[in-house]
Amino acid sequence: MGMDKDYEDIPGTFVFDADRGREGYHLNQFCISLRLQENRDTFNTNEESYLDAYPMTAEQRAAVLNREWNRLLELGGNIYYTSKLAANDGINFQDLAGIMTGMGREAYRDMMLHGGRSPEGNRYQSEWDKKEND
Repeated sequence: MGMDKDYEDIPGTFVFDADRGREGYHLNQFCISLRLQENRDTFNTNEESYLDAYPMTAEQRAAVLNREWNRLLELGGNIYYTSKLAANDGINFQDLAGIMTGMGREAYRDMMLHGGRSPEGNRYQSEWDKKEND
């Protein structure tokens, strides 16, 4: 990717910027194609064959096939586009957020209803690294 950016230090977050947009262009084109029923039907019939139409990296392709939701974002996926893949699998946005945070649907919902995640201890990757080493 391009030069280091201050926001790359936000723990657990992949900011979708111009660099990620370029990196994930074909991945996102695939995901948005799933807005059409005809494309979903074709994809669901043979996922690997359908993906051949999109020149993604091997890592992106594997993340799609393995439904590695956070990895899709890391590899340039836009959450609103990758959620089309989740919807195709019967996963709504709230459930997807629960999966991606590792909290599950109800815990994620409760957290959001109570103001979201506290910024304390969540501002910098070094804070998470410290928690893991304690």
